[in-house]
Amino acid sequence: MKSSERNFARRIDLTSLQLFVAVCELGSIGKAAEREFIAASAVSKRLSDLEATVDTQLLYRHSRGVRLTPAGESLLHHARTVLYGLEKMQGELSEYADGVRGHVRIHANISAIVQFLPEDLGAFTRQHEQIKIDLEEHLSPDVMQAVTEGAADLGICHVRDQASTGTPLQTLPYREDRLVLVVPQHHPLAQQDSAHFADVLDHDIVGLHANSSISLAMQQAAARAGRALKLRIQVTGLDAMYRMIDNGLGVGVLPDRAFALMQGVGQLQAVALKDEWAHRELRIVARDFQALPMTARLLADHLRASSPPPLPHAAGMVGTALPAEPLPA
Repeated sequence: MKSSERNFARRIDLTSLQLFVAVCELGSIGKAAEREFIAASAVSKRLSDLEATVDTQLLYRHSRGVRLTPAGESLLHHARTVLYGLEKMQGELSEYADGVRGHVRIHANISAIVQFLPEDLGAFTRQHEQIKIDLEEHLSPDVMQAVTEGAADLGICHVRDQASTGTPLQTLPYREDRLVLVVPQHHPLAQQDSAHFADVLDHDIVGLHANSSISLAMQQAAARAGRALKLRIQVTGLDAMYRMIDNGLGVGVLPDRAFALMQGVGQLQAVALKDEWAHRELRIVARDFQALPMTARLLADHLRASSPPPLPHAAGMVGTALPAEPLPA
């Protein structure tokens, strides 16, 4: 910051800015003085001093009140921004005073949010009531992007499909799930204990968002079989997919635990998929686990402890091995 900019910042008085905004909102020095419990003459003096500080006229004064000059309109915009920033800072700092001494930003895909995170995050917050968690749902590629750009401290998603991109993110094992075919109980495939995905390609399909990890896996499987998906409808959530299938709009592919959690809604049957890609791994993603804030490292360690033992290939960066020992507390 230049010396002149520092001097300007020191000369600006926050109380004068607050009074200036009040005068602008009420259109009158007298009304602003009444609202702020200060003498009108004191308000007028502060406004004059503010105009002297910025070296320009801010208000047109007349018998019925005041009106903003062009410079005053500009200052009003910036003053509101400054005062809003101070209010936001006060709100965030008050959380620390109330015992919330940190927060963690997590982006996760829908499979993780539906199947595992409610219980795991609930247990964590009961142990660490002072830590606030901000959780957002995104597609797996968007989760990876958010962590890469620093918009999230941690990500929970499927990374197998992103391994070829060379994304320099570190990942740790979280949970595993298996995709199952979900069909109405009267559907021909409902009579089978298991099926290959190729058996599904003759039927209408209810799918998720085109960029979801499940949709991408289905598209790749269909391409390997030299077939096209008979995609009848796409939805954005597992609950919506469940209802569409129940109402005869097609069959779908869901994580097994998600299906179990939603049983009792409709008359649906799960059929195991024999395909290797139906077995999936959810991973914890970060730019650098060791460089995370303490609160984020505590949560990452908690999520790892919640997971079953990893597969032999589970630990590591995308393309690079990572140590398997717990993160430092």
